[in-house]
Amino acid sequence: MTVASHNTPVKWAKVIDHSRCIGCHACTTACKSENLVPLSVTRTYVKYVDIGEFPQTRRAFQVTRCNQCDDAPCTHACPTGAMFRRPDGIVDFDKSICIGCKACIAACPYDAIFINPDDHSAEKCNFCAHRVDSGLEPACVVVCPTEAILIGDLNDPLAKVTQIINRDVVNVRRPEKETHPKLFYKGAHQATLDPIAARRPDGGLFMWSQQRKGGHGSGMGNREWGIGNTEVTSGHPGAFNNAASAVLSYDIPHRMPWDWRVSLYTWTKAIAAGAYMVPLLLILGGFSTWTSPLWLRFAPLLGLAFLAITGLLLIWDLEHPARFYMIFTRPHWKSWLVKGAFIIGAYGLLLSAHFIGGFYGKPALLRSLAWVGMPLAAGTAVYTAYLFAQSKARDLWQNPLLAPQMLMQSLLAGAAAILPFALPDGGSGIDVLQWVVAIASGVILLFILFETTMVHVTAHSRLAVWEMTRGRYAQWFWAGVVGLAFGVVTGWISGWMALPALVGLLLYEHAYVQAGQAVPLA
Repeated sequence: MTVASHNTPVKWAKVIDHSRCIGCHACTTACKSENLVPLSVTRTYVKYVDIGEFPQTRRAFQVTRCNQCDDAPCTHACPTGAMFRRPDGIVDFDKSICIGCKACIAACPYDAIFINPDDHSAEKCNFCAHRVDSGLEPACVVVCPTEAILIGDLNDPLAKVTQIINRDVVNVRRPEKETHPKLFYKGAHQATLDPIAARRPDGGLFMWSQQRKGGHGSGMGNREWGIGNTEVTSGHPGAFNNAASAVLSYDIPHRMPWDWRVSLYTWTKAIAAGAYMVPLLLILGGFSTWTSPLWLRFAPLLGLAFLAITGLLLIWDLEHPARFYMIFTRPHWKSWLVKGAFIIGAYGLLLSAHFIGGFYGKPALLRSLAWVGMPLAAGTAVYTAYLFAQSKARDLWQNPLLAPQMLMQSLLAGAAAILPFALPDGGSGIDVLQWVVAIASGVILLFILFETTMVHVTAHSRLAVWEMTRGRYAQWFWAGVVGLAFGVVTGWISGWMALPALVGLLLYEHAYVQAGQAVPLA
């Protein structure tokens, strides 16, 4: 291990030479021993892919771990700065301030981060930073019997790593994500670098194990990725992605970071935002008044109730729920989870002030608060689109129309949820609310049609759409579409007809959130 002179900053990089790797798993076991990594999770592992057809076959390996990115998405998504990049290029973590939100897992395009089942904090390969700081090499480098794993300083032109990178043909995984990884592969087969180039074995039967589909991850309670036989089904995009005949023969389970609680939170948040926006739009359109009960009482009560449910779901989803306050006490402002938390918090204060003002009959105060309330409600409705976009690993969520779609979903959810409270009072506002349900349902269906029929530029997004419309989440998706279509056709007839659209929105949201995580990344 060579390091540049003290006048030049160190910039660590790693090369894995797959022309030398024999797939012995020494790096995996050394990493577990050095870093006390518990069973069921790994900081590094060796994937096996069998390529070709008998008798012309070969086995290719890939050593998989954190890519130590220059522009690491996990550090941007982390709300407390628990994931951070050191000046020497090592992406490290601080478990003492990790809240277990799993945003870093959703953001990592390489599936390198996991939740430790013992301490419930996020961790990954950190280059054995404690050893490097002591002048030692990482444990995996020391034990590799063929010197297939090398580290060095990119700023040192004499370092072996630098010479290999500058002289030989090397690859990085998913360069299109523009994370600028500092883990370089020499001699790696494309069937190992691309996680969907090799099909998963029938029945989840691997060389030494059988992986369950739809299982639960240790400490996470989330479903595992498992495509199984559908990978070779005609019409499945994964069936035609192979550069060669290739099948996985050894792999670890891959777990989704966000489960049904995140799906439900997007729906409850839409109701909370729409419950304020829709009555205000009725007033601004001349269909209601500043003194109507819908505006004075029901809007803030409904908004506060569903905002409280939203907050409880978000805290419940944390691995360290008692640490949720750290989002506010040590915020990392690049994270949209932080921005969303402050928006929701401010919106909650606004709704509370609105409720108090309505209780004491202060319509003038509520009229003044509306100038702040409308942008806060809209921000509450759409910020999740930017949170999802920050999850760079999930191609389905990189949709520039997701923010306006979520705004429209809030209008539908708000109108449908508030209609039962408006029915006893009667008035022209009810007709408008019913039309809002019908029109918003139709516009959302157009967004869905665009999402499912457009030409997706990556195999990952095409596979996610397939999982949503024809794969594991098709029942949720099509039931949601039927509910939304019911809202278009009958929403304008009766206020109670809006409820199927509201349920349909929930079912569609679940299919969308889960399908976005359904594609293996490593």
